[in-house]
Amino acid sequence: MEKLWITYGNIVDEALVSYFLAPKSYTTENMCEINSHGGMAVMNQILELCLKNGAMMAEPGEFTKRAFLNGRIDLSQAEAVVDILNAKTEKESKVAVQQLEGNLSEKIKQIRQEIISLLADIEVTIDYPEYDVEDVTESKISHVLEKIDILLDQLEKSFLNGKILKEGVKVAIVGKPNVGKSSLLNLILNEERAIVTDIEGTTRDSIEELIQIDGIPLKIIDTAGIRKAEDTVEKIGVEKSLKILEESDVVLAIFDVSKELEKEDRDILKFVEQKNAIILLNKIDLEKQLSLTEIRNCGKKIIEISIKNKKGVEELYEAISAQFKLNEIAIDGELIVTNNRHKSLIMRSEEYLKKAQEIVEKKLPIDIISSYLKEIVDELGKITGESVTEDVINEIFAKFCLGK
Repeated sequence: MEKLWITYGNIVDEALVSYFLAPKSYTTENMCEINSHGGMAVMNQILELCLKNGAMMAEPGEFTKRAFLNGRIDLSQAEAVVDILNAKTEKESKVAVQQLEGNLSEKIKQIRQEIISLLADIEVTIDYPEYDVEDVTESKISHVLEKIDILLDQLEKSFLNGKILKEGVKVAIVGKPNVGKSSLLNLILNEERAIVTDIEGTTRDSIEELIQIDGIPLKIIDTAGIRKAEDTVEKIGVEKSLKILEESDVVLAIFDVSKELEKEDRDILKFVEQKNAIILLNKIDLEKQLSLTEIRNCGKKIIEISIKNKKGVEELYEAISAQFKLNEIAIDGELIVTNNRHKSLIMRSEEYLKKAQEIVEKKLPIDIISSYLKEIVDELGKITGESVTEDVINEIFAKFCLGK
């Protein structure tokens, strides 16, 4: 490391320059970093000085892309860098770090090696029958294919937890106007995020906020009250609410126990019958007027709450956690797939594997299996980068920000 004055006609700043000699750098190339005192004016002058002396601006993700192209990391590890940067929770960050350390890469390489070894045995048996080589029997092929099937299935199923870790659980709050939707959001957030008044239809648009339960992100969405809209703006809000409800992972349907069920309430009940939903009976601090027969017939979990007295919120958290088994999502020592690209490649590999297994079951010539096994090797190679195209590489690194 060296401390020096950066001059630009006049002295710009006193900076610290760190040298990284190849191959012991992030990209395995000769590199240096300039650490200045900061401030936009100073940094812009330093950057301009570097550019005037032959430096070029980096493309998005260029440093990580160079690390990949130079063999320091594979493609799945490179993608983990983005996941670390975008992590919303500690659990998501830890899973991304595990992928950066090569946990997924090792498993994919293990599966590919199993297939490559089987391919080699098949090719030797077909091409060199005169040699004293152990024949690849149907039972051996079936055993190896079954083993690979189990490994791929484990990876695919882990994506269910991976999706929750990365994207969280989308929770929509629904109810007719003035049942307490916005008040519930404010209570959950412990702040006055949504406007609350006695005027019906105050919430015209959805409001989204992020919280955590058991280290898992929950996107809480307060929707516009569902009823027959009285003006164009409210009508748009109601239509948007219905779309959000369709896309949500769980619906919190709120009903006012101090009033009898109305048409809007029954419409909501009918809608949530087909959804993963939790029924919230609000205003239990008031005299109960609501008949619970229709509510119970809905067959959903029912929780009595009083937003005014802050009762029932912890029970609600426990119910959401139980529905998605959030406290059972372990990250220590467990390989979890979080990337949609990886999942689709694993699923395609499983499709080819099923075709190979069908060949064995039908007792067709074993050389037919080779083409399917090669497809699996190719698909899995796209995860780690061995068989990925340049277009895919460019698309992946385009998602990075500058300086990474």
